[in-house]
Amino acid sequence: MTRGVEALLREALAPVEPPPALAVRLESALVNLTELAQEELDGWELSTMRDPRNWVRPVAAATITATAGMALVVLRVRSNHRARVDQSRNFRQLAGRTLHDIAEETRRILPRR
Repeated sequence: MTRGVEALLREALAPVEPPPALAVRLESALVNLTELAQEELDGWELSTMRDPRNWVRPVAAATITATAGMALVVLRVRSNHRARVDQSRNFRQLAGRTLHDIAEETRRILPRR
């Protein structure tokens, strides 16, 4: 009986690959959120920041920008993981390539001034 339960659990908990379209939709949503939050931040003037009641929207926009930006970096870096594993000879090389990819994706996402 335990073998039957174990087999059922193994089958029920088997990893499922998400459809490729999901990653594209998620990336698009994160890009849109990041751009909208950055536009919100660009519209604020420093003179209005003297009153603490005006801090809510810029703080929320900064939080959304940071969170969506990080999620976008993670999503893009994760999508290239298999290629980095194939190109790397050891863990140290893999870690170096991953850090390089994180830096590159972060540069792409940060607004250019």
